[in-house]
Amino acid sequence: MLEKVYDHIIMDIKQNTRTDTIFIIVAMVLNFISLAVNASVASDDGQASTWTMVTLIALVIVVNLVVIFGLLKGKDTRKKLISGLLKMYKDQNVDQYYEPSIITNYNTRYLLFILAVVTTGVTAIVIPLILKFLD
Repeated sequence: MLEKVYDHIIMDIKQNTRTDTIFIIVAMVLNFISLAVNASVASDDGQASTWTMVTLIALVIVVNLVVIFGLLKGKDTRKKLISGLLKMYKDQNVDQYYEPSIITNYNTRYLLFILAVVTTGVTAIVIPLILKFLD
């Protein structure tokens, strides 16, 4: 039974990783596409270009908030799963083979992912606005 629990935890960690990867890719692609589109229409004075910018900026904000929330939940889930593994390893007297500081490394990695998403999101919003209103 213990092996099935172990397999289930490992499967959950892999699913968590795939979900986080999808979140990050979606946010980054949207941010860069929004940056390109908004920067290209920023010099237009028509209502269509303004509404395009407003819509894409709103989309960037919403999607980035969802991604950040998802990554924070993913970080929490991974911490709980790895803590469960560590308990299992301790019960089986093999915990000396797994370095507990890995959890801290995962936390740092999640913060870096969030920083990358936030930075590209802010860039996707600010640069087109600068081009629109200060050019």
